[in-house]
Amino acid sequence: MSGNKSGRITGLGGVFVKCKNRDDLVKWYRDDLGLSYDGYGINFLFREHHEPDREGYNVWGPFKEDTDYFKPSDKDFMLNLRVENLEGFLKTLKEKGIEQIGEMVVEEYGKFAWIVDPEGTKIELWEQIGPVPEIPTET
Repeated sequence: MSGNKSGRITGLGGVFVKCKNRDDLVKWYRDDLGLSYDGYGINFLFREHHEPDREGYNVWGPFKEDTDYFKPSDKDFMLNLRVENLEGFLKTLKEKGIEQIGEMVVEEYGKFAWIVDPEGTKIELWEQIGPVPEIPTET
């Protein structure tokens, strides 16, 4: 991390989609495209540009069609953006009048906060914590 006090977006963290039949869709991605699902999504590994020894990952995540996780948005997808210094970035957004949805959540693999863009798309802001999770190798 560069120590940016105001925080910044560093890239796309993932795309999350609602689906009518998650099991069938996961099976299609696994069987036809050869991508391993870890129970949350499909992870795509990369190396951090400014810290090549540090791994990062992007996620494609399927959600059940009736999920409430995308609320207050009524869209069938949600974006996840990778953030450096989430707390600082949230302060910057607040100064710009951008409302945070709910409280920041800290999990073992990252810090999360949410906003909504002017078109009503929910955006999950994510600061990765710790190493990349174990990626299943069986397909």
